[in-house]
Amino acid sequence: MKLKDKVAIITGGTSGIGKATARLFAEEGASLVITGRRSDLGKTVEAECKAKGVRCVFVEADHTRAEDCQRVVDIALAEFGRIDILFNNAGIVTSGTADTTSEEIWNDTLNINVTAVWRMCKIVIPQMKKQGRGVIVNNGSDWSVVAGKNAFPYIMSKGAVGMMTKAMAIDYAREGIRVNAVCPGDTFVDRWTEKGYFEGSGAVTKEEAMKESSEYIPMGRFGKPEEIASAVLFLASGDSTFVTGHLLLVDGGNTAQ
Repeated sequence: MKLKDKVAIITGGTSGIGKATARLFAEEGASLVITGRRSDLGKTVEAECKAKGVRCVFVEADHTRAEDCQRVVDIALAEFGRIDILFNNAGIVTSGTADTTSEEIWNDTLNINVTAVWRMCKIVIPQMKKQGRGVIVNNGSDWSVVAGKNAFPYIMSKGAVGMMTKAMAIDYAREGIRVNAVCPGDTFVDRWTEKGYFEGSGAVTKEEAMKESSEYIPMGRFGKPEEIASAVLFLASGDSTFVTGHLLLVDGGNTAQ
């Protein structure tokens, strides 16, 4: 029960890493507000968390909209009276190079992967300052610290998340607010098996993804959402009370090469 009596907001908590983190936080005793754009998925995760004996509220929200971000925080405070943990998980994956990236893709990537993270922090931090403590975990990427091919807009956005995390950690360290980022490598999530998730291609099977990963990841496989969730729990819990401004790589050794 590492998060007993804690209140956590998890954005993009309806699938993948967000869903795995919501389930783990519920097992560890946290009260939860989870967000997402698909109410059917959100209600399912909400029910799963409640079944673990904790309070959980799903809020349908689009974090590219300032009013939705404010509404999520208002609901969390109305329901629970405090916010101890914010996990900025909502985001998109985009591909392309600098010259092939369209204005639309650039703006979409920036709006959800960077601006929404800043906006949620901006709204939550005053409450955490009142409380005298709080924890923010941002979802970065191994591409927050290294680059790769044909993923320019995504890499740009996750690099920004990394530096945003460090800057905020310095600004609020004396206010009792810790800010860190979990930086996953390739992680197999449900969306990978959905047609249209990859630009210009259809769905991929788990077997196809694992075969590809074995060729370049030292550990020979993609990560699991539950493994990333465990790292988020470490950063959000009392196990990391002297850790702030850190980008925690969870990438199977990919960036060690």
